[in-house]
Amino acid sequence: MDLNTVTDLVPTADPADWREGDAWLAGGTVLFSYGSQTLRRLLDLTSAGWPALTVTDDGLEIAATCTVAELYDFPAAPASAPVRDAWRALDLVRPCCDAFVASFKIWNTSTVGGNVATSLPAGPMTSLTAALDGVAEVWGPGGARRTEPVAGLVTGEMRNTLAPGELLRAIRLPAAALRARTAFRRLSLSNLGRSGVLLVGRLDAPADGGELVVTVTASTRRPVQLRFPAGARPDAAGLAAAIDAAIPDDLYHDDIHGLPAWRRDMTYRLAEEIRLELLDRTTDTSIEGARR
Repeated sequence: MDLNTVTDLVPTADPADWREGDAWLAGGTVLFSYGSQTLRRLLDLTSAGWPALTVTDDGLEIAATCTVAELYDFPAAPASAPVRDAWRALDLVRPCCDAFVASFKIWNTSTVGGNVATSLPAGPMTSLTAALDGVAEVWGPGGARRTEPVAGLVTGEMRNTLAPGELLRAIRLPAAALRARTAFRRLSLSNLGRSGVLLVGRLDAPADGGELVVTVTASTRRPVQLRFPAGARPDAAGLAAAIDAAIPDDLYHDDIHGLPAWRRDMTYRLAEEIRLELLDRTTDTSIEGARR
């Protein structure tokens, strides 16, 4: 879609350059598909030249401008070789990228930061980074810097805590979460449809605390995390009770990709599958090959 109100494309990643009528531009796949009648300038973040993915002693830094294609390639790329065996949670990367159900053109343009900042319930980069306790680095005007967990950054459908002028610089995934065992479940109403329910389970290594974390996305308007310490791992009833307490009925999303009642029922079902997979490795609980 043409943005016929835009008069300037400004290469900058400095929040001091932002003014009313501006929008940060990374891949632009949502910006150009939705259109706008109020924008005057696009501030091009791709000009910053940030490295897409950086392995550090603390974990993995994903630049906001990292494309879906770059992230998808990372688990098999030479850069991941030193950590590939230790970071078992890299197994989540490709299923979450596949959840875009988009063409290669979109994969090569759409960015991780853009998907999180758009804050759609079915945003798979929100699912991935929230499930792995990703922490967003946010830059603001006046040199302000802050960090916030991705699970808290997204607050609702196309709603988040980013203030006018703030930009998402990067998301950092901690090494402890990347070392964890994981389980992935996703359902949609059609074979190539948008996610109606997407849950990720994570069982941290004993050396990292042994916590069980179940992250609910797509079925809810914002990410919801259930956390169980190593000494308080739930049975089926305990998990269901935790979902009851964490997700009120009005938090389940409602659109053409799934009614709230269906999303709610599938959330309970997939959460129990994840619990069994991570806590009882002898049980095959997959739905139509969904086990990861």
